[in-house]
Amino acid sequence: MAKRQSLKELQERLAQRLTAAKTEAVTATWLAVEAGGHRYLLPLVQSGEIFPWSVLQRVPYTKPWYAGVASLRGGLHGVIDLARLVETTLHAHAPSVNDRVTSESRLVSLHTALGVNAVIWIDRLLGLRNPAMFSAIGANPQGAPSYFTRSLVDVQGQSWQELDLQVLVTEPEFLAIAA
Repeated sequence: MAKRQSLKELQERLAQRLTAAKTEAVTATWLAVEAGGHRYLLPLVQSGEIFPWSVLQRVPYTKPWYAGVASLRGGLHGVIDLARLVETTLHAHAPSVNDRVTSESRLVSLHTALGVNAVIWIDRLLGLRNPAMFSAIGANPQGAPSYFTRSLVDVQGQSWQELDLQVLVTEPEFLAIAA
């Protein structure tokens, strides 16, 4: 009898955990990343696979934010330096490339539905975020590009910038990599 009771309790606990896991997966909306000392939110539905840092082949005569080409899973991907791209748009300053490559550097691919064979270089992953983790909507920076959808403030008071990758890949500036 005790075995039946404990088996039933185990099944109930597993059912509760499965329900909780499904709920968490649905509520996670963004991949939280850091690039150039700033925090960004990449929509999960527009993001693809996350790769460890890879050796890049530099491409001459390209804009400073186009870091080069990387071979990932047998395919060539353009590497977009997110910090430099934002720096160019907002006329800000990002650390040099050599100062930023660390063991935490990652390449986040754009979802195949976006139709661009590219990855975004980030300095580190900060996990998954959902809307409940944010307490306020802040103001976008002056002169913010169209792919900056909104600025959010989390419960710790940290500012996050949400990016729309679908808008980014249609920007004429993004599509014209020649310097």
